[in-house]
Amino acid sequence: MINRELIRIKVVQLTYGYYQNGNRNMDAAEKELLLSLSKAYDLYNFLLGLIVAITEEERHRIEILRKRAEREGLQMPSERFVNNKFALQLEENKQLNAFLANQTYHWGDDIEVVRRICDCIENSEVYNEYIASEDDTYEADRELWRKLYRSIIENNDLLDAALEDKSLYWNDDKEVVDTFVVKTIKRFDPANGVDQELLPEFKDIADRQFAIDLFRSTIMNAETYQQYMSEASHNWDFSRLAYMDVVIMQIAIAEIVNFPNIPISVSINEYVNLAKLYSTPRSGGYINGMLDSIARHLVETGKVLKPIPEPRQRRFIKGHTDKRNSHPSVEGPEESE
Repeated sequence: MINRELIRIKVVQLTYGYYQNGNRNMDAAEKELLLSLSKAYDLYNFLLGLIVAITEEERHRIEILRKRAEREGLQMPSERFVNNKFALQLEENKQLNAFLANQTYHWGDDIEVVRRICDCIENSEVYNEYIASEDDTYEADRELWRKLYRSIIENNDLLDAALEDKSLYWNDDKEVVDTFVVKTIKRFDPANGVDQELLPEFKDIADRQFAIDLFRSTIMNAETYQQYMSEASHNWDFSRLAYMDVVIMQIAIAEIVNFPNIPISVSINEYVNLAKLYSTPRSGGYINGMLDSIARHLVETGKVLKPIPEPRQRRFIKGHTDKRNSHPSVEGPEESE
């Protein structure tokens, strides 16, 4: 499940924290990196478990309405939602239940959040169209949950706040993890029953190693990579770069230099996007130009054996005067093994 987009986010966060921490210990930092990635996988399972918790809450509500209908001679409530074939299959999933059984936190601990989400679902057009529909196929049931997840669970401020309270590791994870939950919903097959496979934590061992190698090469070669940045900035005062800009470019250079199978254009685009997310408003354009210049120099001097990407618009050096969040340059590696 953990992909390289999420790994890059974690490496940026950890590298930033590593330089802020006076006690720079590489082994401890690598363990923290793997722990933060593991926590992202926990979030993936908890969000799947939220579907089960919502179904359980709706089941409780239906029971109350059913008893009231019997008592007062009212129309019986529809039980279609609580009998949703996809949700029932997920509820019985062996892999998910094994995970949830070993956790101290359960959605019942945040039942008010679950109830608020249920209220949103019941008032949604997607839900009411589903209840009125005569299509009772598994595909229709699965599609309902894909739509509900995309429209109600994604970008839900109440849910986001609750998750952040549970784990600091989840602050920036949900947007990426949401995509994997939706992917999992679409992959469910009724033929697999309780043995339906969820996404693994890592697609393969190479992704786990990518995380470790990217972080280690970033720290171990900091002085060299910062020299590349200084040379690319020509006469501009390198020390006035925003602290996060330096961190992001340092990691980007580590990726360009040490991972021959990743195209230069992919690396630049990924870190430009991270700069827009984590640094100053103008950082994306500046880092775009800096990395393009550095990458071309590395290719031309034979330090990197990759195709040179098409020329990119160079919008850096002289025009970069944004002083917000400026900090001294990150120091070189002083790690304690």
